[in-house]
Amino acid sequence: MKTENDMTGNRGTITIRNKSLEWGKRTYLMGILNITPDSFSDGGDFNTLESALMQAEKMVKSGVDIIDIGGQSTRPGAAEISVEAEIDRVVPVVQMLRKKTDIFASIPISVDTTRAQVARVAVAAGADIINDISGATFDSEMLSTVAKLKVSIVLMHLRGTPQTMQQLTDYRDLIGEIGEFLESRIAAAIAAGIDKSQIIIDPGIGFAKTYSHNLKILRELPKFRFLNCPILVGVSRKSFIGHILNQPEAKQRVWGTAAACTGAIANSADILRVHDVQEMRDVCQVADAIFRNQS
Repeated sequence: MKTENDMTGNRGTITIRNKSLEWGKRTYLMGILNITPDSFSDGGDFNTLESALMQAEKMVKSGVDIIDIGGQSTRPGAAEISVEAEIDRVVPVVQMLRKKTDIFASIPISVDTTRAQVARVAVAAGADIINDISGATFDSEMLSTVAKLKVSIVLMHLRGTPQTMQQLTDYRDLIGEIGEFLESRIAAAIAAGIDKSQIIIDPGIGFAKTYSHNLKILRELPKFRFLNCPILVGVSRKSFIGHILNQPEAKQRVWGTAAACTGAIANSADILRVHDVQEMRDVCQVADAIFRNQS
């Protein structure tokens, strides 16, 4: 991994597998590939190698920038699986994609995990980024492991666990407390030996947040720029969109997701984590032309 600049003002470049991600220049898409039977939106859709490969290929054709593979559902109330089960779900998919060098050679692979042991074997199999919803708080070895592996890490804000987080939504200062948490996790990551330029932050839309909290975060995203890290936002198909649209079916929230993604881009999001890559690529291109002067 090569790094340039210091990300000040969300500017800078990380080159991963010959793909240069230039923060502030355009919006990047992280495509969701859940290898789970119980994720809130697509549980069971891609939990075979064949279906996972087809979906990954579809995302690349649609213009995805990063593929994010997850073997442990993090929806509210999701049951925790064993480390072994998570590895058995994730690693064969990473290995399979890395073998398909004609398609995936330059596509960064992220692994959505909170466990250092999963991170180690996933990176050995070919992953480039660890996406940790706990901000690396669930596993005390995560930060030192990522430092040794010399890969990038996404640090997300969360209270409690997926089992308890929706009972932990009482904030005195929502944006301030998220910012303080992320600032402390960035400091811990740097102290563990992770280069600042390898850190991405995520305010955690939907994780220990209410409907109104999610909207406030999207409105006030620029307040997190003081952290000088690229900002990842995950709004795709989430329940706050369903609430606005009165749409209980997650897969029917694509247009609502498009609107939320546009709002995030207008407020300086650098990466959008999405299910519907083809549709959101169009959204990004138009929104970038408006808000980033990219044509």
